Amino acid sequence: MGKTYTHDVVVLGTGAAGLITAVAAHEFGASVGLYEKADVVGGTTGLSGGIVWVPNNPQMQAAGLEDSRGDALAYLSALSHGYIQSDLAAALVDGGPEMLTFLEERTAMRFRMVPGYPDYHPEHAGGKPKGGRSLEVELYSWDLLGDWKEKVSNNGRTVPVLLAETPLGGAVEMPTPEVLAERAKQNLKGMGAGLVGGLLHACLERGIAPVTGARAGDLIVEDGRVVGVHITVDGESVEVRAKRGVVIATGGFEWDTVMSREFLRGPMTHPAGMPTNTGDGQRMAMEIGASMGNMREAWWVPVIQVPGSELYGAQRPSLCLGERTNPRSLMVNRTARRFCNEAANYNALGGAFHQFDPVAFEYVNLPAWLIFDEVYRRQYPVGGLPPTPEAPSWFVSAPSVRELGARLGLDGSVLEATVARFNEHAVRGEDPDFHRGRSAYDGFNGDRRLDGPFATLGPLDTGPFHAVQIHIGALGTKGGPRTDTEGRVLDHHGRVIDGLFAAGNAMAGVTGMVYGGAGGTLGPAMTFGYLAGRAAALGRS
Repeated sequence: MGKTYTHDVVVLGTGAAGLITAVAAHEFGASVGLYEKADVVGGTTGLSGGIVWVPNNPQMQAAGLEDSRGDALAYLSALSHGYIQSDLAAALVDGGPEMLTFLEERTAMRFRMVPGYPDYHPEHAGGKPKGGRSLEVELYSWDLLGDWKEKVSNNGRTVPVLLAETPLGGAVEMPTPEVLAERAKQNLKGMGAGLVGGLLHACLERGIAPVTGARAGDLIVEDGRVVGVHITVDGESVEVRAKRGVVIATGGFEWDTVMSREFLRGPMTHPAGMPTNTGDGQRMAMEIGASMGNMREAWWVPVIQVPGSELYGAQRPSLCLGERTNPRSLMVNRTARRFCNEAANYNALGGAFHQFDPVAFEYVNLPAWLIFDEVYRRQYPVGGLPPTPEAPSWFVSAPSVRELGARLGLDGSVLEATVARFNEHAVRGEDPDFHRGRSAYDGFNGDRRLDGPFATLGPLDTGPFHAVQIHIGALGTKGGPRTDTEGRVLDHHGRVIDGLFAAGNAMAGVTGMVYGGAGGTLGPAMTFGYLAGRAAALGRS
């Protein structure tokens, strides 16, 4: 007979959702067991920018920025398309500020606004074009983690900066080398690394040490109640009992090709989350009759695959953000034509890549290419890599746009006409075809040294010309067991499954197909992690 361990609350997963769940459960009076499938802690959160989207947050109020519960609910409703439940939206909007206050009162973590970061759909009702809802944690010292600092997930590019100090966060210039060197001496981390560091430190201070390399198998159900889970640790199966509840925070299923094919609404070839996100939590919930929701959706993102780039033994795609937002670039499909506002938010662009032609019976915007000129190549990073004296060998390059089209297998004359039309209007800061540069969001990730629409619009007029293929990826999936407003998992009749909770990308995403703004994944994940941890600790099952 295998070993048995008993806790009040068992948490599966150590991304932001799982870590805050553990802290909340402890603070509301429970003993906590925290288990992680990977050999490192932090999940996809550690690879991320570490931003949390929280409407009507205390930092906004302190800064005198206008927001309200009504504005936040109106914003989500305007983007709902029938996929957002009003009670869950209210729980998110009400719980987010409470979650932030909880962390700042009970841990050493401190949050600050990313100045001016607009919502992703700021022109919709309740949207905030001047920002305020996107926050990040202050720089955090990994030295506080002791030996655990070697066991935190990261993308291999961790630097001691806040997102707000980078072009992705709207900065024109990075901190000086002297500032970066001093921060490095103190082992300070920002973005996802800082967020995970702060949450993990809070767990360790409370005696909650994650058990890594621990894969959850199936839930233990007795008399209709979830009372534990079977977990394999170092090849040995152990029984982990939960007196008050099990919280599934195991992430999405983006790395499981079968689940992705069966559930997602369209192609997703380049997942960008942790390779251990293979749908374990979703399977466990389905096996005991949980009602599943939002399974068709993911946190979509266009990506560039740099040859040879890997992370944790799997491909590491680079998010295509500044590449398609900076001036002197555009995207085309297999017909050599533009098909979207390239500067739109990455999640919404998933819809463009999933357009299906019922006659040709194909996804018309796949494959796709980013096209840019030599001035662009010498100024801006591509695939996360800085400019080099010569074009990298994995670029497709040609002296003219027409010849570039031929080398891509496109109609060169059509590509030439596409670029000519774009240039004609871009020099005037206009895009009559897709309105690039019109939204307050469009230029935020562009070249902010330039004014107005020119932060994202500029002509491709200097050869040679270059192209890289754009793939459709996902930061994670959004589907999982449906929950109530406290994170309690529901069955097919809408009844609570006693003893089972879910949070983060392992639950049915409460924002439906919406990505509200920067941090739109982590904000809901942490809010419902907090709510689930509190409910489990208080025995609300």
